[in-house]
Amino acid sequence: MLVNSDATHRQLLNAVSEGDRNAFEILYKSLSPRLYAVALRLLKRPVWAEEVLQDSFITVWNKAASYNPASSAPLTWLTNIVRNRSIDWLRGADNRCDELDDLTLGELPSLEQTPLEQLLQADNAHHLGDCLGQLSAQQRQSIVLAYYHGLSHDEISTQIGSPLGTIKSWIRRGLSQLKGCLGL
Repeated sequence: MLVNSDATHRQLLNAVSEGDRNAFEILYKSLSPRLYAVALRLLKRPVWAEEVLQDSFITVWNKAASYNPASSAPLTWLTNIVRNRSIDWLRGADNRCDELDDLTLGELPSLEQTPLEQLLQADNAHHLGDCLGQLSAQQRQSIVLAYYHGLSHDEISTQIGSPLGTIKSWIRRGLSQLKGCLGL
């Protein structure tokens, strides 16, 4: 089943509104990487982004009947849910931190990076950029779409217009070259 189109997403949301768990699973599998990327961009912490994503899909399950196709595309509606949940999460972040007592705070390791750690991270990012530059354009584009934009192999295949097997090969070979270049 092709799950990349607005029409398919509308059908899935309609089925979810009727309690169809299979449709919910398909919707989750097809859109969760993209929606996770939205949450991660806003929250900057993977654990928080995962939590917000799960909470957002609970909202989708409970409120799918309120989706109005005339108002927005399904992905827009879902992205707004994730965005709003992320904002709510950030507003509550101060409250979650206030719940920790002083003793616990004293025992936690510092999350701030030392200047040396910042320098090493910047150097690693620069080195990764150099290694990405050594890949073919197709490999680089496929890897960026998969790992920076959260697209599935099927979505990349549709977007680029190349066969799925070719996309998988580009990604596999590109990752292999990156590992070699990075010395991993």
